[in-house]
Amino acid sequence: MTSLNTPQRGAATGTGDRSRPRAALPALCATQITSWGVVYYAFPVLNPQITAATGWPVGATTAAFSAALLVSALAGIRVGRILDHRGPRAVMTAGSVLAVLSILIVAAAPNLPVFTAGWLLAGLAMAATFYQPAFAALTRWWAPGHVRALTIVTLAGGLASTIFAPLTAVLADHMSWRATYAVLALVLAAVTIPAHALALNAPWPKALPAPDHIAGSADQAARSRPFWMLAAALTLSAFSATAVVIALVPLLLERGFTTTEAAWALGLGGAGQTLGRTLYAALARRTTPTARTAALIALAGLTMAALALAAGPYPLLVTLSVTAGMVRGNLTLLQATAITDRWGTTHYGRLSGVLAAPTTAASALAPFAGAALAAPLGGYPHLFGLLALLAGLATLIALGSKPRTPRDHR
Repeated sequence: MTSLNTPQRGAATGTGDRSRPRAALPALCATQITSWGVVYYAFPVLNPQITAATGWPVGATTAAFSAALLVSALAGIRVGRILDHRGPRAVMTAGSVLAVLSILIVAAAPNLPVFTAGWLLAGLAMAATFYQPAFAALTRWWAPGHVRALTIVTLAGGLASTIFAPLTAVLADHMSWRATYAVLALVLAAVTIPAHALALNAPWPKALPAPDHIAGSADQAARSRPFWMLAAALTLSAFSATAVVIALVPLLLERGFTTTEAAWALGLGGAGQTLGRTLYAALARRTTPTARTAALIALAGLTMAALALAAGPYPLLVTLSVTAGMVRGNLTLLQATAITDRWGTTHYGRLSGVLAAPTTAASALAPFAGAALAAPLGGYPHLFGLLALLAGLATLIALGSKPRTPRDHR
């Protein structure tokens, strides 16, 4: 029996040279930095110049970008199904080509409808090139050591804004926003298309069967109560965490701090996110999936509550921002490993796509919702209090995300 299982297990875990492409991990690090940097992080840098040059309303251009995130959320479900059966090479290569075309359409858009159409196309590209397909590739090729690989890729992805926000700003200082996007599209094409086409070329290993402790097939997980409890918890958590990032600067400004001080607090929170990701593997070894999910979401809620209550001093607020960033960094890896921890790798692509759809949609809506709620609630401290309550609700829901075992059916 051992000899019969060895080839399949070796393929699934990536223990053989053919099943684990050596170039895949560094390639995905480079492509995640570039894809996120060009398709995502360049927009907030260029948007003021876009609206000033074209006269298009800020709300309209921002809505187009948010629509791309919603398209990505919906398309990710179908992309996940394709990944399960065919692997990442064709999907991510085609997504890279689509990303380049979409950014060129945005750059050349003569009017707002074409600009919006370019971003809707970019949403399809996001679904095929961002974290979800990369996570699916690493989970299948690297499992059971996939946590380390996922950590490395998310650490690299965290550098996207660090590299491309200033690069975009420098380009925009010397050329129009259209020319800047054209240059960035060339960078995107040069890095991502050949990397995905050439580095993701190993055979796509057959997934191992669902773990023995799972009742029924892994395919049934998408319709199970624990899965939707997990999805609900992560969606509420994603909404709260994203709203906090967007609302932190207004919160500090409302409390009398300068724009520079607020920006530093936000930036150091981003550094905390990178630091937090380095700690996830140790946390995963010492906790169960359900306990880890509930604990991280609860800790996020506590940082929100602390920011709602603490008016200062400034070092305390910076510490809270860094702590909140560390929790967000862990939550990224938590979502990346949530499916494998509970239902194995059998249908990782499809299940992760379904799981990511509502969380991505929540993240897209959170900036607008947070800004809209702040005034009726009486200010940003009250908004942070509400977000803390949502995180508390998410914590309670997360406790119900443990899959039922065969014993539970007796």
